Amino acid sequence: MRYLSNMFTKLVERYLPDSFIILFGLTIIVFILGLFHGSSIQEVMDLWGKGLFDILAFTMQATLMLVTGFALAKTPIVNRVLKVFARLPKTEVQVYIVTILVQVVLSWISWGFGIIAGAIVAREMGIIHRGKVHYPLVIAAAFSGMIVWHAGYGGTIPQLIATPGHFLEQQMGIIPVSETIFAPFNLILLIAVVISVLITIVLMRPKNENERISLPASAEEEVSAASAERDVRGDSINFGSPVTPAERLEESRLITFILGLFCFMYIVIFFLNGGAMNINIVIVSFLAAGLLFTSNSKEYLGSIMGGSSASFGIILQFPFYGGLMSIVAGTGIATTLANGLLNFATAETLPLWAFLSAGIINVLVPSGGGQWAVQGPIIIEAANQLGADIPKVAMAVAWGDTWTNLIQPFWTLALLAITGLGIRYIMGYSAVVMIVTGVVLGAGLLFI
Repeated sequence: MRYLSNMFTKLVERYLPDSFIILFGLTIIVFILGLFHGSSIQEVMDLWGKGLFDILAFTMQATLMLVTGFALAKTPIVNRVLKVFARLPKTEVQVYIVTILVQVVLSWISWGFGIIAGAIVAREMGIIHRGKVHYPLVIAAAFSGMIVWHAGYGGTIPQLIATPGHFLEQQMGIIPVSETIFAPFNLILLIAVVISVLITIVLMRPKNENERISLPASAEEEVSAASAERDVRGDSINFGSPVTPAERLEESRLITFILGLFCFMYIVIFFLNGGAMNINIVIVSFLAAGLLFTSNSKEYLGSIMGGSSASFGIILQFPFYGGLMSIVAGTGIATTLANGLLNFATAETLPLWAFLSAGIINVLVPSGGGQWAVQGPIIIEAANQLGADIPKVAMAVAWGDTWTNLIQPFWTLALLAITGLGIRYIMGYSAVVMIVTGVVLGAGLLFI
């Protein structure tokens, strides 16, 4: 396993470019494929331009999911709870296990929440247990625990297809989360994946103490300095005594508490009226919790500002994915690819092929929402023609997306910024985890 981890680290560092460069390459490929399908340059360009605006609502939903999850993780009470978890382990193995389990729970709740909160826990593990653990493996454990996010409460695909008006509603209808997130097959896969991650990470720990790398004191100081800088900008401001009436309002907890209470009351009324879980309710729930737990409006606005800066990839790239989706659907590429799947897939094997193809596409389209915009129409058309289990096929795409996130640098950016490591320290470990979980997920989707 150590040999595999080193090999994958070198490959990823050398050959995988930035996600925006990948998006550019994918756009050129899809544009050329559209021309080969008989469309003119003008027709393809027209489809692309119109598609830029097709998923703006979804872009905002994905952005708010990340930003509100980020802000919730930054609230004082949640931050303190996360640091308590870091003090639970007593042995090296327990550190890896607790790190993974905490990240699994956090990421199941929300990918935005998990990215930030899991990084905080992992960093605290490195500080508290310095010299007792291999810090890069602790961070890799936190990163690997994120594999469950798309199968959980904050999963973009299952929450989107449960929301009335989603862009594939005519093709597949509205699928409640009881048939996706909470379906027995998905819960079994979830448990199997978590067990496989735990075993793999523990087996990769260094055998000799002199092989361990601790969180360097300089890195800890840099992280602390970065935190202090964020405090000055407003992420977690330490205020003096308010002077003016305006400052008293800004620093009053009453404002955010009342707004949070409004959000919470709406959620209760929504479910009492028979509403079903969807992506909008997930966002409101994170908003409610963040407002209720924050100290005041200035602190919360600062956290929202920090989360907004972390969402730049979604804001910039999602419209371009909408353009790709428009070309894929409008030129007949989707139908061609769906027919290609039909040539060797059956109703029983389509979930496996959906999972594998999603994993490959995700390396090029490192976004669950963006990937669904591109791949969703293809897979659902194939599922309809084969009579396959649509909820299972949709979740297979979700699992494929989160599976190869383990070798996608895009999703390590926030984690590594908080933990003070470079990507080369963790990518080899996460690549090995990807191989193991790929076998588990593939077998599960085929036989469960």
